[in-house]
Amino acid sequence: MSKSTARLKFPLAVDQGLGRLREEPNPDAYIQQLIRQVILTGPGERVHRPDFGGGLRRHVFALNSFGGAALAETTVYQALDRWLGALIRVEKVEATPRDATLDVAITYVVLARGTRQYLNVEVA
Repeated sequence: MSKSTARLKFPLAVDQGLGRLREEPNPDAYIQQLIRQVILTGPGERVHRPDFGGGLRRHVFALNSFGGAALAETTVYQALDRWLGALIRVEKVEATPRDATLDVAITYVVLARGTRQYLNVEVA
């Protein structure tokens, strides 16, 4: 795999046998890792991209209600569309509040293959 198409594994790790950063061989797993990075990174966490991220964790501590969940759905949808819009098309985001957690279900299409995928994320 050339450097321009390398899919780095998250979290970052070194391949001991090759002495370089590990790559993710599964394209679906790679996209899921990207989605998690976008939605779980809070704006301001990245030094050179202060507007990057969906900040989903902050919604857990906001109003734990269906109104707060609706706001989380909108935030996740907009962040994925902005940062991963060239790779995926988000079809649906559903957030469900439960005590001190927020369950988020994302339905998306991988544009390169046209396949529908699902990802469930629980944020505590």
